[in-house]
Amino acid sequence: MVSLKGLFDLTGRTALVTGGAGLLGGEIADALAEQGANIIIASRNLDSCNKKCDQLKKDFPSIQVSHFFIDLTNSESIIECVNSSEAAFGQLDILVTCAWSGKKNSWDTINDEDWNHDIEVCLNGVYRLIKASTAALKRSQGVVLNIGSMYGHVAPDYRLYEGVPQANPPSYGAAKAGVIQLTKYLGSFLAQDKIRVNCISPGPFPLEHVIDEYPDFKQRLCDKNPMGRLGKPHEIKGAAAFLCSDASSYMTGQNICVDGGWTIW
Repeated sequence: MVSLKGLFDLTGRTALVTGGAGLLGGEIADALAEQGANIIIASRNLDSCNKKCDQLKKDFPSIQVSHFFIDLTNSESIIECVNSSEAAFGQLDILVTCAWSGKKNSWDTINDEDWNHDIEVCLNGVYRLIKASTAALKRSQGVVLNIGSMYGHVAPDYRLYEGVPQANPPSYGAAKAGVIQLTKYLGSFLAQDKIRVNCISPGPFPLEHVIDEYPDFKQRLCDKNPMGRLGKPHEIKGAAAFLCSDASSYMTGQNICVDGGWTIW
């Protein structure tokens, strides 16, 4: 009998989590570490990487932890990070593409520079990262977990953002829709290499300082959501644990919405 515990076990596997020191990336790193995976955190912010690694070593002393710099706008940086990650632990089994950096603006304020930057990081960077990791993932018959967004499925309601300088830019949803489609494409074309590619589309998981500063904005988000509340960062962990493990071994090219029902209406 194949046990459920065994299906979720990642002992001996190595996961590279880009953006792994961030709000949701950090929770995903925790989830994979709890399942026994060795963790590599990659980001432009090495101070944040160090802090996250220290926390992982303290909370999960039985795993190995490391970190590397990565700049998703720089192909050489991506290749160096992937090669260093595989060399550090001898294999790369899981790639999580959670890094993000963008400009907070609206249709009225966005310009070509902002648009190009967001697409470069959020879509082109994901393409480059998976492309650079494919050879290593072929060797391990590994897994890719992309992070999309509810706004890769539906448009933002402009009324939510009245009086809030945190408008969701048009480039963000366009990039995330591209990530979801890329997931489906790679689920097909990498299946022959026994690489599985899936995606999580998170719903509203705003940063605490934004919510604290704009309580009316928080209430509008809650009112629009079928479950009537915001997501808690740890609520991303279950889907990530599932999609990165053998518990989802017969799934590829899929997208799971962790959004409180946001995209159902």
